[in-house]
Amino acid sequence: MQYSCICTYVCDMEFSKASTKLDNIGMTASTLCAIHCALVPVFITALPLIGLGFLANPWFEWGMIILAFVIGVSSISSSYFRVHKRLLPLLLLSLGFTIIMLGHIFINGWLEGIIVPLGGFTIATAHFINYKYVGACKVCNHELH
Repeated sequence: MQYSCICTYVCDMEFSKASTKLDNIGMTASTLCAIHCALVPVFITALPLIGLGFLANPWFEWGMIILAFVIGVSSISSSYFRVHKRLLPLLLLSLGFTIIMLGHIFINGWLEGIIVPLGGFTIATAHFINYKYVGACKVCNHELH
């Protein structure tokens, strides 16, 4: 997939490095969250036996959601405003959190184990696309306005 740069401001190398790190953390955290949401319902009875009962705790789950939200909003929104000005990562981030929230609030049982991870993978995709957009802007020519 080719990304063309539509940047209007000079890329700050330190910002690009920080954004890349946040996107890497966001992709990893979102993917782990999706795996967690898919596997915990399957292994819920075995988790306390192996010392991992905390993974099924609602406080742990909501903590992961809040952490992913903070990382996602800070990384993607700052990249949007400072570098690429593209809405796709913001829209995917919003869609991913909407899916997660609706899945946790309105869906129960095995379907929740499918819907909620879909939201996590959507957030990971948002970080990946943001990462690509920031990378495309690092190599293009900029002009001061």
